Amino acid sequence: MPDTMNDMSIAFPHLHLYLPYVPKDFTIFGFRIAMYGVIIGIGMMLAVSLAAYVAKKTGQKPDDYWDLSIYLVIFSVMGARLYYVIFSWDLYKNDLLQILNIRNGGLAIYGGVIVGFITLFVYVKKKKQSYFLMADTGVYGLILGQIIGRWGNFCNREAFGDYTDNLFAMRLPLSMIRPNEITTLMREHIVEGTNYIQVHPTFLYESLWNLMILILMLLYLHHKKFDGELMLFYLGGYGLGRGLIETLRTDQLHLWNTNIPVSQMLGFSLFVLAVVADVVVRYRMHAKIIEKQNKK
Repeated sequence: MPDTMNDMSIAFPHLHLYLPYVPKDFTIFGFRIAMYGVIIGIGMMLAVSLAAYVAKKTGQKPDDYWDLSIYLVIFSVMGARLYYVIFSWDLYKNDLLQILNIRNGGLAIYGGVIVGFITLFVYVKKKKQSYFLMADTGVYGLILGQIIGRWGNFCNREAFGDYTDNLFAMRLPLSMIRPNEITTLMREHIVEGTNYIQVHPTFLYESLWNLMILILMLLYLHHKKFDGELMLFYLGGYGLGRGLIETLRTDQLHLWNTNIPVSQMLGFSLFVLAVVADVVVRYRMHAKIIEKQNKK
């Protein structure tokens, strides 16, 4: 493992992995294309494909999900950007045009998720479909999109945590990191003669956590007890993981005039609400079964 890194390299020293060139963008016919956007685009396509596949397996119409995806992509991207801008207003208040510039990131997944569920609500009302059934199916695609999308953060050298020397420690060249994202702890551990910081790859933690959630959801697909259960599983599972991982991140979005990480608060709140909702629905289902048995 080299003592210094070139501007485009990324390394995982304890995994003995050195990547000499990880591009942030590439050029085709003079147009600069951001890797972040390419990865997000691939994630969206595979997400809809998985949702359509699950729909077919559960007796639904896959075309409904392809139709829905047109609206979800447009409005969820807008929601993700709006969420980020709202909680990072100081970065944009003096240059409002930058709100439209998403080429270098600046999308918050919770904004996309919130607007996505609202978009689905409007869609099923017009199409006279079951909200909870479609939500159960759609979350398969949603979490796959998140798994893939996090690797856009990898290419952008963002969404990382503070200094660590654990097994998954990631080294990033100082030249590629915004100065305001380098913490005191990182600076204290910059070895003399080197040009990198060593951090938690929180994008990787979240991607792996979501992969675990997706596998569990796939295994549970034909065992769910009620429509909406898989939606709750996603909200609670992702919420718990995001809440825990958020404690490590150095780019947290905070509630206005506080030090409370908004995504952490939302994640833990969703976990609690999902667990409570699941218990309440199961209790009511059990009570109805007992009531029917007593009437016999």
